[in-house]
Amino acid sequence: MKLKNLFLFFFILIYIDSISQTSTQAENLLNLASNQMESYNNIEFEFSYVLNNRIEHINQESSGQVTVAGEKYKLNFLDATQLFDGKTLYTIVPENEEITITKAQEVEDFGINPRELLQFYKNGYDYHWDISQRVKGKNIQFVKLIPLKGDGETESLLVGIDTKQNHIYKIIEIGYNGTTTTLTINNMNVNSSLPENFFVFEEADYPNYFINR
Repeated sequence: MKLKNLFLFFFILIYIDSISQTSTQAENLLNLASNQMESYNNIEFEFSYVLNNRIEHINQESSGQVTVAGEKYKLNFLDATQLFDGKTLYTIVPENEEITITKAQEVEDFGINPRELLQFYKNGYDYHWDISQRVKGKNIQFVKLIPLKGDGETESLLVGIDTKQNHIYKIIEIGYNGTTTTLTINNMNVNSSLPENFFVFEEADYPNYFINR
């Protein structure tokens, strides 16, 4: 083997090994953040949600608040409230005075699904170590997720993790159609004292609402 080809051979081996280490490092960080956040009895946070498509000249900004405890969650977003008690999802729309009741297996989220926030990455993605940024005094390390099977919509995702707290800070989804959605988590509180009926839907609280079962 010529010396030039030998150097090339060793370079390829080193490059392949670095990719493997980087992917493992990225997956380990995701698992660390997921395990940390799942260790809490509950999590409350505010968030901003931005949808941008420069090609179509679309820029939509929204904000919301969510409380998650295990499989249960209460989400206030897009002028509606979603209450999931572990079995049934209640979507409450005050403007229309309407409530839609959906069983867990039929649930389709409307942009944000708190149940999947800590789990979505575990299947169907390849992981890559990406950039690190200082944001408001925090060190945010990004991990790039690339779908193993193209779904025709998502090109990649970037998950930013606060490496000191091991908390997810930002999720950026990049679509093939030029649409980028960004979820940024703010003002997080953990292990709050919640009322026992916090995730319980009481039909009597909505006497004039139409209920779609």
